[in-house]
Amino acid sequence: MDQTTPQSGSAIVIIGSGLAGYTVVREIRKLDKVAPITLITREPGYFYSKPMLSTALASKKEAMQLVSTAADGMATQLEMTILGECDVSGIDSNTQTIKTSKGDLPYGKLVMALGADQIRLPLQGSAANEVFTVNDLEDYARFRTAIEGKKKVAILGAGLIGCEFANDLVLGGYEVDVIDLAPQALGRLLPEAAALELQGKLSAAGVRWHLATTVNAIDRKGDSLQVSLENGSTINCDVFLSAVGLKPRIELAKATGINVGTGIQVNRELETNIKNIFAIGDCAEVDGLVLPYVMPIMQAARALAPTLLGQATPLTYPAMPVMVKTPALPTIVSPPAKGAEGKWTTTPVEGGLEARFESADGKLLGFALMGAATAQRGALTKELPAILA
Repeated sequence: MDQTTPQSGSAIVIIGSGLAGYTVVREIRKLDKVAPITLITREPGYFYSKPMLSTALASKKEAMQLVSTAADGMATQLEMTILGECDVSGIDSNTQTIKTSKGDLPYGKLVMALGADQIRLPLQGSAANEVFTVNDLEDYARFRTAIEGKKKVAILGAGLIGCEFANDLVLGGYEVDVIDLAPQALGRLLPEAAALELQGKLSAAGVRWHLATTVNAIDRKGDSLQVSLENGSTINCDVFLSAVGLKPRIELAKATGINVGTGIQVNRELETNIKNIFAIGDCAEVDGLVLPYVMPIMQAARALAPTLLGQATPLTYPAMPVMVKTPALPTIVSPPAKGAEGKWTTTPVEGGLEARFESADGKLLGFALMGAATAQRGALTKELPAILA
């Protein structure tokens, strides 16, 4: 389809070409083959799997090898208009118009699938501006170029992305140091015993841990970087990667008069406080929850598509375990809800570990499965309560 087809004000317009944006379009097309859809994106509009960014190094994949479909392929396949490399500067909700770098665009229903940015901590030192973050394909391409022919990478952050990158880099032959203020890896997801198991397996693969400390300064010393830690020790590395977490992109929503908290606040139908404007994915906050994972995005897209076509469908979230892509010790975790009362019990099994978070009366409220224990995923997920019923 022509990339600049004019459209009527009844079109569904989506801002963002990540998993959330494209999955909504796919779900709409399952229900309606002809509803006019336009997707606006700062990127070229290609489709790629973002979760692969933290696992593509060991398999020696270049950035463009992660693209599964180019923009024109997506436009043809989903019979939609794609405005690629296009910036949105504002939304007028009274006239239902979007201001873009390619002109004004009317909308009938607008979906914000804006994603999230990597949090950047303010770091001191002469090399503070040499810190990499990897949040999209272009970031990944820059990072790949930077580590080419180098040996040592330091990672700030021992969360999901930090651990996945650490495992991927050691498999790719790099020396890796991981720094985190928390006393353990995956502090928000795992109980201590499970975290120690993962740390042990990653240590055996070659990861060095610097926990319960943080970075004071990063300085350029000739060809390498000197990282000074708060505990007094120093690390030398060639490249420094920051992976301390994500913050939802809320600025556009805020400027439009949409309610925001941690994310863009939406109701169970994913609609904001402004009629006909919706949000989904890493930028959206549903009932106080921001869940930047694949399964919640798929679940939300399946509910949003019929809603956009006029059949209001409230979102429900079943229990949705998160897969941690660490080949050194494959891990699946479904953390208990915030404030859930109970305790963790950990049982080693042959070739792995099973951790259960149970209430006082023995109800399963969360789990962490490692190694061979990941085979229990299906059975245990059935026992868990829904996240949003």
